[in-house]
Amino acid sequence: MPLIQVTMVQGRTVEQKHALIRSLTDAMHQSTGTPRDRIRVAIYEITADEWGIGGEPFSVVRGTGPDAISTTSTTSTGGSDS
Repeated sequence: MPLIQVTMVQGRTVEQKHALIRSLTDAMHQSTGTPRDRIRVAIYEITADEWGIGGEPFSVVRGTGPDAISTTSTTSTGGSDS
């Protein structure tokens, strides 16, 4: 019985998490032939302050925390940073 564990920063919708569970189950089934009903997926969510990138909290690196790192000296005038 395969167990797939995912640790990710909070912020996804329930629908996104359900889609992830389905996709991971499908990938495991296709790659190993394990029956879908034998595959387990566990999602663990953590806060942006509990995840580090390059020695800094995710909240700081991505600009969502009180100590956010500025990557530009000008203010964005629109668009998406995704």
